[in-house]
Amino acid sequence: MNHPMRHTVLAGLAASLIGVTLASSALAAPGCLDARRKIQEASALRYQARQEARLGNHDRVCDTLDEIGDRYHEAQDAFEDCGADIVAIDLRSELRELRVAKRVNRCD
Repeated sequence: MNHPMRHTVLAGLAASLIGVTLASSALAAPGCLDARRKIQEASALRYQARQEARLGNHDRVCDTLDEIGDRYHEAQDAFEDCGADIVAIDLRSELRELRVAKRVNRCD
Protein backbone atom coordinates (compact mmCIF):
# COMPACT_ATOMS: atom_id res chain seq x y z
CA MET A 1 0.00 0.00 0.00
CA ASN A 2 1.40 3.37 -0.97
CA HIS A 3 1.20 6.10 1.61
CA PRO A 4 1.46 9.72 0.38
CA MET A 5 3.39 10.79 3.48
CA ARG A 6 6.10 8.22 2.70
CA HIS A 7 6.67 9.76 -0.72
CA THR A 8 6.69 13.25 0.78
CA VAL A 9 9.29 12.36 3.40
CA LEU A 10 11.48 10.59 0.87
CA ALA A 11 11.18 13.57 -1.49
CA GLY A 12 12.09 15.92 1.37
CA LEU A 13 15.09 13.79 2.15
CA ALA A 14 16.20 14.02 -1.47
CA ALA A 15 15.68 17.77 -1.65
CA SER A 16 17.55 18.50 1.55
CA LEU A 17 20.59 16.57 0.37
CA ILE A 18 21.02 18.95 -2.56
CA GLY A 19 22.66 21.52 -0.26
CA VAL A 20 25.06 18.94 1.11
CA THR A 21 25.92 17.76 -2.39
CA LEU A 22 26.63 21.32 -3.52
CA ALA A 23 28.78 21.98 -0.46
CA SER A 24 30.67 18.74 -0.92
CA SER A 25 31.33 19.39 -4.61
CA ALA A 26 33.03 22.65 -3.67
CA LEU A 27 35.68 20.73 -1.77
CA ALA A 28 38.60 19.97 -4.03
CA ALA A 29 40.79 18.20 -1.49
CA PRO A 30 41.69 14.72 -2.73
CA GLY A 31 41.00 13.35 0.74
CA CYS A 32 37.36 14.36 0.36
CA LEU A 33 36.80 12.22 -2.72
CA ASP A 34 35.71 9.23 -0.65
CA ALA A 35 33.23 11.40 1.24
CA ARG A 36 31.73 12.72 -1.98
CA ARG A 37 31.47 9.18 -3.32
CA LYS A 38 29.53 8.15 -0.21
CA ILE A 39 27.11 11.05 -0.76
CA GLN A 40 26.61 9.94 -4.36
CA GLU A 41 25.94 6.39 -3.19
CA ALA A 42 23.38 7.71 -0.70
CA SER A 43 21.71 9.64 -3.51
CA ALA A 44 21.39 6.50 -5.63
CA LEU A 45 20.01 4.61 -2.66
CA ARG A 46 17.44 7.38 -2.03
CA TYR A 47 16.19 6.89 -5.58
CA GLN A 48 16.01 3.15 -4.97
CA ALA A 49 14.05 3.69 -1.73
CA ARG A 50 11.52 5.90 -3.56
CA GLN A 51 11.05 3.20 -6.20
CA GLU A 52 10.59 0.51 -3.57
CA ALA A 53 8.06 2.71 -1.74
CA ARG A 54 6.09 3.15 -4.96
CA LEU A 55 6.04 -0.61 -5.38
CA GLY A 56 4.93 -1.05 -1.78
CA ASN A 57 7.94 -3.16 -0.83
CA HIS A 58 8.09 -2.12 2.84
CA ASP A 59 10.91 -4.43 3.91
CA ARG A 60 13.16 -3.31 1.06
CA VAL A 61 12.41 0.37 1.79
CA CYS A 62 13.55 -0.12 5.37
CA ASP A 63 16.68 -2.00 4.32
CA THR A 64 17.54 0.72 1.83
CA LEU A 65 16.97 3.48 4.41
CA ASP A 66 19.41 1.64 6.68
CA GLU A 67 21.95 1.56 3.86
CA ILE A 68 21.48 5.30 3.29
CA GLY A 69 22.21 5.89 6.98
CA ASP A 70 25.39 3.85 6.69
CA ARG A 71 26.55 5.95 3.73
CA TYR A 72 25.80 9.20 5.57
CA HIS A 73 27.80 8.07 8.59
CA GLU A 74 30.69 6.99 6.39
CA ALA A 75 30.57 10.31 4.53
CA GLN A 76 30.42 12.23 7.80
CA ASP A 77 33.55 10.46 9.06
CA ALA A 78 35.34 10.96 5.74
CA PHE A 79 34.52 14.69 5.67
CA GLU A 80 35.84 15.06 9.21
CA ASP A 81 39.01 13.21 8.22
CA CYS A 82 39.66 15.51 5.27
CA GLY A 83 39.06 18.67 7.27
CA ALA A 84 35.60 19.53 5.95
CA ASP A 85 33.91 19.58 9.33
CA ILE A 86 31.20 22.00 8.19
CA VAL A 87 29.94 19.48 5.64
CA ALA A 88 30.07 16.75 8.27
CA ILE A 89 27.90 18.92 10.49
CA ASP A 90 25.45 19.48 7.61
CA LEU A 91 25.02 15.72 7.36
CA ARG A 92 23.43 15.73 10.80
CA SER A 93 20.31 17.28 9.31
CA GLU A 94 20.30 14.56 6.65
CA LEU A 95 20.46 11.93 9.37
CA ARG A 96 17.52 13.60 11.16
CA GLU A 97 15.49 13.51 7.92
CA LEU A 98 16.41 9.87 7.53
CA ARG A 99 15.12 9.09 11.02
CA VAL A 100 11.83 10.77 10.10
CA ALA A 101 11.60 8.71 6.91
CA LYS A 102 12.22 5.56 8.91
CA ARG A 103 9.56 6.52 11.43
CA VAL A 104 7.00 7.28 8.71
CA ASN A 105 7.76 3.98 7.01
CA ARG A 106 7.59 2.19 10.38
CA CYS A 107 11.11 0.83 10.00
CA ASP A 108 12.21 1.16 13.62
